[in-house]
Amino acid sequence: MAVRHVFVNRRPERVWGVLSDADRYHEWVVGTRSTVEEDGAWPQVGTTLEYDVGVGRLTVEGHTVVRLCEPPERLELEASAGRLGSARIAISVRPWGEGSLITMDEHPLRGAVARLHTAPMDVLLQLRHRLMLARLRDVVESGRSEADREAGRHV
Repeated sequence: MAVRHVFVNRRPERVWGVLSDADRYHEWVVGTRSTVEEDGAWPQVGTTLEYDVGVGRLTVEGHTVVRLCEPPERLELEASAGRLGSARIAISVRPWGEGSLITMDEHPLRGAVARLHTAPMDVLLQLRHRLMLARLRDVVESGRSEADREAGRHV
């Protein structure tokens, strides 16, 4: 099981603004490309995002389904990469002073990723989470939120 956290210098509502924007998923989820929202309005429970995930020319079709959504505190997803299997990804966002503490917890559920789950795989997941949380922090802290864009405010 890989659990990692990061401090973000923005309030939880701002973090949630990024987590709940399906069009921004590829900006912070490592390896994700060409995201398409299916089956509902992200991130309502049951909503699915379909995408290609890969490195270089190696690409696998995948999808992520929302299993739990409690704005702006909890988002639990099941990410599937076909024959490779699926994983549970739980993201929690807590107020921390003037910012937020984001915790990501991922573990394999089914398929090859579950059968081959080992300590070295956890190390790889930790590295991926470090990069993913850094990217999420950068996306949240840079630019303008949806509310800022609608109000015409600059950050």
